Amino acid sequence: MRTFVRLCWLLLGVLFIFSGLVKLNDPIGTAYKLEEYFEVFAVDFGSFFLAFKSIARTLSITLSSLEVVLGVALLLRWNLRFTLWSLFVLLVFFTFLTFYSAFFNKVTDCGCFGDFIKLTPWQSFSKDVFLLVLWVIVFLNQRYLRRVFAKGTLGTMYITFAGAVAVGIGVYALGHLPYFDFLPYKVGNNIGKLMQPSAPLRYKYIMEKGGQSQEFTEYPTDTTWKFKQMVALNPEDGPKIIDFRVWGADQADVTPEVLKGNKLLLIVQGVEKADRDRFEQINATLAGADSSRKKIESMIITSSSPNEFDVFRHEVNLSGKYYFADATVLKSMIRSNPGFMLLQNGVVKGKFHYHDIPDREKLEELL
Repeated sequence: MRTFVRLCWLLLGVLFIFSGLVKLNDPIGTAYKLEEYFEVFAVDFGSFFLAFKSIARTLSITLSSLEVVLGVALLLRWNLRFTLWSLFVLLVFFTFLTFYSAFFNKVTDCGCFGDFIKLTPWQSFSKDVFLLVLWVIVFLNQRYLRRVFAKGTLGTMYITFAGAVAVGIGVYALGHLPYFDFLPYKVGNNIGKLMQPSAPLRYKYIMEKGGQSQEFTEYPTDTTWKFKQMVALNPEDGPKIIDFRVWGADQADVTPEVLKGNKLLLIVQGVEKADRDRFEQINATLAGADSSRKKIESMIITSSSPNEFDVFRHEVNLSGKYYFADATVLKSMIRSNPGFMLLQNGVVKGKFHYHDIPDREKLEELL
């Protein structure tokens, strides 16, 4: 029993640290997920939840760092009873969120492990129930965990250090880009190929006749069967990118043009929250790309309306042709507003936060 309890204690602490670190790797992605929850709660419980959207990034780093700190505290058995009750409060909160998402089908991905591990709502809820079971086992058998690995001033120093490291990881990722990119637009990926299935998709057809349902691997020729549903048998072979599209002011699709040749994309997700302080350097980079011997063509892409963006580009003295894309797509492409993405025939060669704007030499080196 002692061995079993210690295994549960170790697993609970490690999972909390892992969960927190994965979220801190991409705090903006976690903030997007929190904003999604706030929008849902605003509809279901009250519009006051919308006020939390303005502090979503702060909450993202705070909650994720708290997971890491509590995981470290548990492994050190520092103030064990207080740590366990704090973990319980956090677990109940997460379990409510995941159950609410799953039961009412509100948020299809809780973001529990960021974009590293995608979980369905019910999988997320099952994960939280499993953690609660681990917590109950550890809480009821604390007598097997009497030895404290760090207590007093030393323990406080360890916890403070863990908190500082966790916050530092999150803040750095917030001001630059995620350390590890798990999104489809990461460096090295071929966007064009990911828009195509990796293998021919196979389907099964669920048909109905006389109140009875039956599955067919080929569409039945018997017209008495009524079509009910078509389900992919190999969805993992489907396109990984299904919503990438860029169009001009005249609504003409320019997606093939974006994926051809050397392209430097300046992505301005939305003008209302875009950083305006670095456009002198951004304009210099665009000018350098246009004069490059590598024949780099610059393209500006935004999700804002033409009128909004026209006002914005005059404010920041931004010249060049601009195009449009879906806001969610741009948020997935880069966690920076504005941000640069360098493409070579659709292959992502580089991504840059507005704190790390590249010069022409850097762009040519990557190509």
